[in-house]
Amino acid sequence: MATTSAKNFDIKDPSLAADGRRRIEWAAREMPVLRQIRERFAAEKPLAGIRLSVCAHVTTETANLALTFKAGGADAVLCASNPLSTQDDVAAALVDEGIPVFAIKGEDAETYNRHIHAVIAHKPQLVIDDGADVVTTIHREYPELTPGILGATEETTTGVIREKAMEQAGFLKFPIIAVNDADTKHFFDNRYGTGQSTIDGILRATNILLAGKTAVVAGYGWCGKGIAMRLRGMGSHVIVTEVDSVRALEAAMDGFMVMKMIDAAPVADLIVTATGNINAVDRSSFEVMKSGAIMANSGHFNSEINLKALEDMAGEGRRTLRPFVEEFQLPGGKKLIVLGEGRLINLAAAEGHPASVMDMSFANQALAAGYLVRASKELEPRVYGVPVEIDHEIARLKLVSMNISIDQLTEEQTRYLNSWE
Repeated sequence: MATTSAKNFDIKDPSLAADGRRRIEWAAREMPVLRQIRERFAAEKPLAGIRLSVCAHVTTETANLALTFKAGGADAVLCASNPLSTQDDVAAALVDEGIPVFAIKGEDAETYNRHIHAVIAHKPQLVIDDGADVVTTIHREYPELTPGILGATEETTTGVIREKAMEQAGFLKFPIIAVNDADTKHFFDNRYGTGQSTIDGILRATNILLAGKTAVVAGYGWCGKGIAMRLRGMGSHVIVTEVDSVRALEAAMDGFMVMKMIDAAPVADLIVTATGNINAVDRSSFEVMKSGAIMANSGHFNSEINLKALEDMAGEGRRTLRPFVEEFQLPGGKKLIVLGEGRLINLAAAEGHPASVMDMSFANQALAAGYLVRASKELEPRVYGVPVEIDHEIARLKLVSMNISIDQLTEEQTRYLNSWE
């Protein structure tokens, strides 16, 4: 067991708390669903006494989720799910609220891993994960903790992929709720949130004009769809690359050009990856790309662009041009640009998703945590979807917050739909 005490914290600067608190309050204005759940949690205390370890992007939106857990009675600690995604003033504000945080923006790999172990030292009964780093570390290094864990929730596609692989291998020891797969999560967070915030990160890092440029989007899942949609809306000529025939067909029917990466890379001014896989942009792509082309990643891990191959090709020919913009000069003089160290560009160079879409994602997290406390004894060590009643309740609460009313089935209509005749 790690010796770091979860009652301590490790953040950049506690004096930033006041700034963080104001920004957390600003995000809360756009999170009416989570606010309603927090009020319910404060009254009902569904997480009373539960030790909860959260591994997530330490942002204003996550802070509102953490405060909801606290209102529900949880004993929660946080660490970052990405070395570049922490907002240091937010971390300070949470520590000031009595919630231990282990996260520093720009932390190196050693510190990142130490922080993962710090929240595991809390001996969690529930885990809220984003990318499955805590879940996989517990299974590999702390198997003695698994009998005491009621379950975990997973925020992102990459983590769900890893946890489903664990289940298929017979390695998973407690139930996982795939929050990422809820309709009220991926329809909105992945498509609208990722679409907008990815463009935001690229523009903050580069200040380039997107209109008229040829942009390649690798992957046409929900995140890729949102990115492609927003790039087209900004006037870019958008090409999609895919390995899934159905998604490729969908992209073509949505009006995008679809190519192999090796054919798209030579004409690309900008390549954005959103595949959840490794080396979506590889050495073969670097060799045919034109000088000045820019690469950014919107997937969870910094493995979608083969940075090792690019570094080997460039040798000493690399320099930082501006924050989050690094140039690699290859033999022959060609220059390729990588943004945000190949990490999540929307959080490396910007502030992540707008609070209004994270409102639904984190409402799912909160209600799924409560569900695990109630139902964990009935669940097997498998990856489950969010219960449909939770998904629909979140949609209902969101509509109420938007002052939108919808029709309801009449008794006659219900009977008709339920009748085989």
